[in-house]
Amino acid sequence: MIDVLIVGAGPAGAVAATLLARRGARVLILDRATFPRAKLCGDTVNPGTVAMLARLGLGSHLETDGLPVDGMVVTGPGGVAVAGAYPQGVRARSLTRSELDLALLQGALAAGAQFEPGTAVRRALIEGGSKCLVGGVVASGNRPVRARVVVAADGRHSTIAFGLGLARHPDRPRRWAIGAYFDNVARLSGTALHGEMHLRRGGYIGISPIPGGLTNVCLVISRDTPAGPGHLGLNGPTLRDPASVLRRALETDPLLRDRFASARMVTRPVMVGPLAVDVAEQGMDGLVVAGDAAGFIDPMTGDGLRFAVRGAELAAGAAHRVLEHGWTGVHTALTRARRHEFASKWRFNRLLRALVASSGAMHVGEVTAAVAPAILRAIVRHAGDCDLVRADVLQSAATSLHKTVSS
Repeated sequence: MIDVLIVGAGPAGAVAATLLARRGARVLILDRATFPRAKLCGDTVNPGTVAMLARLGLGSHLETDGLPVDGMVVTGPGGVAVAGAYPQGVRARSLTRSELDLALLQGALAAGAQFEPGTAVRRALIEGGSKCLVGGVVASGNRPVRARVVVAADGRHSTIAFGLGLARHPDRPRRWAIGAYFDNVARLSGTALHGEMHLRRGGYIGISPIPGGLTNVCLVISRDTPAGPGHLGLNGPTLRDPASVLRRALETDPLLRDRFASARMVTRPVMVGPLAVDVAEQGMDGLVVAGDAAGFIDPMTGDGLRFAVRGAELAAGAAHRVLEHGWTGVHTALTRARRHEFASKWRFNRLLRALVASSGAMHVGEVTAAVAPAILRAIVRHAGDCDLVRADVLQSAATSLHKTVSS
């Protein structure tokens, strides 16, 4: 029997598979897609996540092929703009998710995991008895695939989590994301290579340069805010024409329209939503949930990959414990570990989302940024998880030293 069956070959699934396979577990990954595959994302890996992947021995592709990003520029609807540089020697990296995901999956295969692409998972396989247990999944062709542990890493529309009633889309916030690649975008002047976050009433526009001269543009908007001057909004009919929504947002924005006047959208826009997913903390024996399948709001602070990679570490640790000792106490310990790891960042993200949702708060925030830009620069460093960089570098060095001494 397979030790661990991982549903989803994105970053969370690939990282969990790598760590478990390195420990000698028999791991099988299933994904409905074939790789490389396109994925809507801001395409920027923040400094903390870059360091985390390096510590896990999974960062070489980012270092060789990723575009170095030195900080973030944040603007408000009133025209205030603050450039926040990361600390000296600290950088984010931009790389398309198709390239990053493929590299992480190849790392899992190199560690010994098996992979079946183009295999859709229909539902969880529930074993009978006095207590319900997830004993595997039912895959394409009504094929049962059994395993001692199932890791659901199949994204924010997780077939497993939703099918078992563990996940739901909350009533608020109701946001949608639209993303596309552009060429011939005028760069920011007077700064090093920065990512950009343009906060507007009702949403925001993220802009990231990527290797090859293209620019990633990701618009996140709410159906609760009417479209209009100074507002980013969405209504029913426009859901069918995401390209027009994205172009309108850029063409009507005073700070962006000139930079995009000669730009060309080179890919069809992708639209996904609603973005938010709530997941029950109390899981089911037989199942560990990781990545966006474990809960998702929106990509405002670029934390998705940080939560995916670190969450995959925690999920792999839980799965390994199950293989050695069984399920007793596993879900409680995993919930506690996730809260310890992510609670402060969850609170930080909720605060920023509340700022964007409120016109009054947005105005106060913009005035504060204008008179005290150091506050916004500190927020940029916190959003980039720069505090994790030194900790992960030290841990990586300690691990390397231990290996050298042991050998």
